[in-house]
Amino acid sequence: MVREVEKKTSAWSGGGGGGGNMVRDAVDYRGCPADRSATGGWVAAALVLGIELCERLSTMGIAVNLVTYLTGTMHLPSAAAANVVTDFMGTSFLLCLLGGFLADSFLGRYLTIAVFALVQSIGTALLAASTLVTHLRPPPGEQPTPVQMAVLYVCLYLIALGTGGLKSSVSGFGTDQFDDRDGRERAAMGLFFNRFFFFISLGTLLAVTVLVYVQDHVGRSWAYGICSAAMLAAIAVFLSGTRSGAPGAPSSTSSRCSSPRRGSAGSSSARPPRRSSTATTILFWTIYAQMITFSVEQATTMDRRVGAGFEIPAASLTVFFVGAIMLTLAVYDRVFIPLCRVLTGKQGFTNLEKIGIGLALSILGMAAAALCEKKRLAVAVAATTGNSTPISVFLLTPQFLLVGAGEAFIYTGQLDFFITRSPKGMKTMSTGLFLTTLSLGFFFSSVLVSLVKGATTWLGDTIDRSRLDYFYWLLAVLSVLNLAAYLVCAKWAATAAATSPEQQQQHTAVADADEKC
Repeated sequence: MVREVEKKTSAWSGGGGGGGNMVRDAVDYRGCPADRSATGGWVAAALVLGIELCERLSTMGIAVNLVTYLTGTMHLPSAAAANVVTDFMGTSFLLCLLGGFLADSFLGRYLTIAVFALVQSIGTALLAASTLVTHLRPPPGEQPTPVQMAVLYVCLYLIALGTGGLKSSVSGFGTDQFDDRDGRERAAMGLFFNRFFFFISLGTLLAVTVLVYVQDHVGRSWAYGICSAAMLAAIAVFLSGTRSGAPGAPSSTSSRCSSPRRGSAGSSSARPPRRSSTATTILFWTIYAQMITFSVEQATTMDRRVGAGFEIPAASLTVFFVGAIMLTLAVYDRVFIPLCRVLTGKQGFTNLEKIGIGLALSILGMAAAALCEKKRLAVAVAATTGNSTPISVFLLTPQFLLVGAGEAFIYTGQLDFFITRSPKGMKTMSTGLFLTTLSLGFFFSSVLVSLVKGATTWLGDTIDRSRLDYFYWLLAVLSVLNLAAYLVCAKWAATAAATSPEQQQQHTAVADADEKC
């Protein structure tokens, strides 16, 4: 049976008829005090992993290959297509704030996940249907009509609503199934975070390989239909866990089931994390946006053949991005942390250190991308005179690997920062605040692309008529300045935290220092 943190205030504190078997500040699906032996644990936590896997399968399966659909089928210019993708992703993460607010204030995480997962499934099904209707696509060589674009936007933003609504609740719901006051369950909660991010990466991996292949070689309607059906199946499994497990609390606590739900855990002085020094990660997510837009366009112009007859789908190059994330996390968890524990007695990097490493890796990624694009353009120019052959797509590998490794550090550092610094009743909203930095990064990408296109000739209608390498160098320079600002703010925050570790006021000092970043 699933377990959930309560939202309203009550005097119940875990005592009473259930004795020590009751989980403080948690209820079961009936609103009764949660019985530790009958609720929560790995079975309940695992229910949400399928939802998260299918959400990543749908969102990333659409996003990483959407730019090729927009340029090839809808005939949009390169920069305009990139902005459609980044606006879609930015909206998805911005709506996490709405999902977090509804979950913490009205619906609870369980119902919020179920409702918005269904919304996403409906949006994906409509997108699948729209790709089948020929009247919703422009004829060859013509621009799309306003009606054709409006239908596409309705489908995309319905998916964005579903993604945003459930995204901020899934990690919090999973951790609700473990009581952080119990040593054994607290250790299991740490394992849940690792497995949760593994399922995020697994869903993305399936999206950029299997799903992209289906889109390119079978049909987009089939691929999107598979996503919708998979989400419906995940919802069914998720809802099946409502009454799974042993019966509810003993009869002595049943009389309490009609009372209002209890308040959130944590002291009254607990504060949700502010925008903090992690706000400087916005530029990282702008760089991330280039990996699923312009980098995919680069891949479409390069030699993607492997062996005698197989051609890699352009969007599948992001497999190196996902692989870098998974490899970085594996090496960090299995090699670096044990070594660090032996040599220094520490548990690895702090949250702020992880974020700084991720920002540094993104700078190297943009430098590698600029050098690669300069080489690709030179080959493209030579190819027009018949003096060259197409360049291998694997030249793009370094930029995917470096930015992917950077995401592994930044995502885990930010998520841990926001989750651990928030009271239980604000956990979902705090996750929404974290995901808002991703949203702002995607929106800033759209703004920056529009500004650069208007002020320079760097971004033309096609990338072969652009100087994308200059745009990448601009991002690298901005990232250097951003990293310098982050280091100043992070040092300020660390100093404030160390000045009076035994005083209650230190929490305010840290938050105020973080806020300036």
